[in-house]
Amino acid sequence: MPDAITRIFDFAYYQLENEPLENCLNFKNNGNWNSISTKTFTQKANEVSSSLLSLGIKPNDKIAVITENNNPNWHILDIGILQIGAQNVPLYATLSENDYAYILNHSDSKYCFVSSQELYKKVKTVLNKTQLKNVFSLEELNTDYDWNSFLSLGKKTDNSNKIEALKAKIKPEDLATIIYTSGTTGTPKGVMLTHKNIVFTVFAITKRLNLQRGNNKIISYLPICHIFERSAFYYNLYMSVQVYFAENIEQIGETIKDVKPDYLAVVPRLLEKIYDKIVDKGSNLSGLKKRLFFWALELGENYEPYNLNGSFYNFKLSIARKLIFKKWKEALGNNLQFMISGSAPLQPKLIRVFTAAGIPIYEGYGMTESSPAGTLNDERNNGLKIGSVGKPLEGIAIKIANDGEILMKGDHIMLGYFKNKELTDKTIIKNYLHTGDIGEIDKNGFLSITGRKKEMFKTSGGKYIAPAVLESEFKQSRFIEQIMVVGENQKMPAAIIQLNFEFLKEWANRHQYKIDEFHSNEKVTARIQKEIDFYNNKFGKWEKIKRFELTPDEWTIDDGLLTPTLKIKRNNIRDKYNNLYEKIYN
Repeated sequence: MPDAITRIFDFAYYQLENEPLENCLNFKNNGNWNSISTKTFTQKANEVSSSLLSLGIKPNDKIAVITENNNPNWHILDIGILQIGAQNVPLYATLSENDYAYILNHSDSKYCFVSSQELYKKVKTVLNKTQLKNVFSLEELNTDYDWNSFLSLGKKTDNSNKIEALKAKIKPEDLATIIYTSGTTGTPKGVMLTHKNIVFTVFAITKRLNLQRGNNKIISYLPICHIFERSAFYYNLYMSVQVYFAENIEQIGETIKDVKPDYLAVVPRLLEKIYDKIVDKGSNLSGLKKRLFFWALELGENYEPYNLNGSFYNFKLSIARKLIFKKWKEALGNNLQFMISGSAPLQPKLIRVFTAAGIPIYEGYGMTESSPAGTLNDERNNGLKIGSVGKPLEGIAIKIANDGEILMKGDHIMLGYFKNKELTDKTIIKNYLHTGDIGEIDKNGFLSITGRKKEMFKTSGGKYIAPAVLESEFKQSRFIEQIMVVGENQKMPAAIIQLNFEFLKEWANRHQYKIDEFHSNEKVTARIQKEIDFYNNKFGKWEKIKRFELTPDEWTIDDGLLTPTLKIKRNNIRDKYNNLYEKIYN
């Protein structure tokens, strides 16, 4: 770990001094890729700092940032904020106006930056409910509040000496950012992370990942206000990785083919969608090609690392890689060395299949409160166990409490929750973060997540149910896009299901069914019952899904039913589909 890096902004200057890039940050403009060099990146960051100082920003002032898509100006602003001792407060673009008003006011934000006119208008409507002095845009709009107008503020005075003096005063233990967790339940909480928290995470990840420095590329597409994507960016800065910003998540497949990334950070739902598209293409094959595709797929589903399947399996796998899996790699750019998955449980089947295809997936575990370090799988030194989230990163201690809760300790643990000492004291006890997750550690040190403490519920018969475990299993069905297991204080667990409408249309056409409303069709209901019966076999009698209801529409981020990382929001789904819940139990 270089001694020169102790604060977040040090990563940018480390790259500048040691391995500067001409194409450090890359973005699309009118269909063409444009690049920003490391030198320009740091110069612009200093312009940001100068403009903020001209606005009267002082150390410990808060600057809010709201973006719909990742872009270079977010990161330029981020470094400019942090190096003068102020704090970055990122917000999700999908929040309601009431949430904006709450967070902007609660965080004491002085200014706010947005990525579009729509967001600008949205924030302006709640301006009088906050302490904001003004709102600026990250776009170039030829207005008095656009990006260029903001940068021009700092050009009237030479603030370079003041910036250097402020940088020198910033300590690793100083607050760097407040991240308001999107959460699947409850009011957003402001997680306070220091420079030291995030720098520790970057170096812990660097030691675990086997990525060699070189001409590597990465695509940035997960929400930048999420600590997973944000820490990944600082890691990329340190490793001098070229960052390409995706225009949107809907076109991520095309961006992957275009950029040909060397590794990807993914969330389970995205990986499930990629897998489903691959299987759909295989289903549309015919004859020998189709039989070969599903032979390879079945082979991949039985993959075990470290040659545990034996030599004959490996021989068959070598054939499958040449005939089938080679095309998978080509579809993903042909350069992928590995993928890292976090944020939610990942189906072990996906890890097996992609790793068998020569694209290993390393599942890890962490949370915003842990910056987001925790555990991570790694193929080296027998460090990969499919079905687990890996072993603790260096410098992190993990233990299991008497009630099964996972406790974590290390330099990555947050300062606490902003303006909420009571909750902080309940969450961090004797330096251990009480994660709220339930897990087990095996004899080799691998951690497995078995449930979320707040999400686990007890049926009226006294049996405990871990819904996330069931949901992950049932989502393997190609008919099921999303599922929420319910049943607290009821006699049995049940499920509310969002169908995979795209696959159902293909299924209906194949069987020549004419179906107008999938959610109320008897044939569809019967087919879903078959899927439920199949996956129920993997669970105990008390855990089996006894009844289910189908929703007529998709669950989306915009509707408030999914978080920006595509996890379900249980309370919102329960409220929206309360009629289906009542139908199940009454």
